[in-house]
Amino acid sequence: MTSPSGTKIMDNRDAMAAGIAELLRPAVQEVDERVRVVRESQVELRHRIEELDDALRELCKEKSAPIDLDLYVKKLANCKRRIATVNNIVQNAQERLGRLHFHISRETAKRKALIDPPTAGPLP
Repeated sequence: MTSPSGTKIMDNRDAMAAGIAELLRPAVQEVDERVRVVRESQVELRHRIEELDDALRELCKEKSAPIDLDLYVKKLANCKRRIATVNNIVQNAQERLGRLHFHISRETAKRKALIDPPTAGPLP
């Protein structure tokens, strides 16, 4: 059996949890959006590096190349590898943010359902 003061404490706790969830929601959404933009730019950068890599490889195949491009091709390959690593990290962060956003939404819905119980239709 709960006392009236125990119920009040639970209501306060629920209200505080719902308030914290609502407070975090915009921040999580903003970070999620920024991560999405970073991922898009990473994909674009990877695409451009692959184009440059292809162009450098074509230049290396020509016998009349005025300079040795092997060093630059190796550096470019290293950049591609690092970009792929960063892209994986960003993708994992976005997935975690998505899960966090989902859990916050679910918890908020639960709390709201507890605070605002459904009302029955009009009494006969």
